[in-house]
Amino acid sequence: MSQITFQPMMESRPIRDIAYEVLRHGIITGEIPAGERIVETEYAARLHISRTPLREALRRLERDGLVEYEMRRGVMVRAFTLDDVDEIYTIRNALEMLTLPAIIEKATKEDIASLRQKLSEMDRLISINDVETLSPLTRAFHAQLTQICAQKRILRVIESQDEYITRFSGMAIRKVENLMESHKEHYQLVDFVEKKDLEGFRTLMQHHIDDSKRLCLIALKEQFHYE
Repeated sequence: MSQITFQPMMESRPIRDIAYEVLRHGIITGEIPAGERIVETEYAARLHISRTPLREALRRLERDGLVEYEMRRGVMVRAFTLDDVDEIYTIRNALEMLTLPAIIEKATKEDIASLRQKLSEMDRLISINDVETLSPLTRAFHAQLTQICAQKRILRVIESQDEYITRFSGMAIRKVENLMESHKEHYQLVDFVEKKDLEGFRTLMQHHIDDSKRLCLIALKEQFHYE
């Protein structure tokens, strides 16, 4: 059984919301594995809450497609399917494309310098083939680039998908045949932003994020033997 823990936050939010976030994070990251049965009495005890807010949290997780109710088995954690991952990337990528005009408009010299600093660190990690450290740094680079848009509503929705992307991006980066060649696109993206070239930025970003999605789906097929 997974060793998930519940630490109430010092804020006036309903317990059901905190329970939902803790369980959602555990499922997305794999801390609560696919196929695990969520027994209400056990999880309520482990999370130090009553069964009522737990049930409300589980109903939200069911709407998210993260758990499902099975006859005679109860609540089960769902495995991610290829369709799930395809949909997650499609939503995330479409939202990211919406931010590009605002990024071009609002990017400052300080933003460009900070992004280039990350690129230099990524160069170093690629040179020593440290993929484990490179993956989160690549996500941080893209997150910083997207944050420049300052479109709060879009950013909130993007952030709601980030836990999924964080889990799958590591799989995608391992499928890149030439990391340095792929990394050159990051430099080109920053160059387009610096030059205020929206057309070039949009074309390359579409290719870049579509390729990430493609590589992740390939990795998933290989790992779980999907047809």
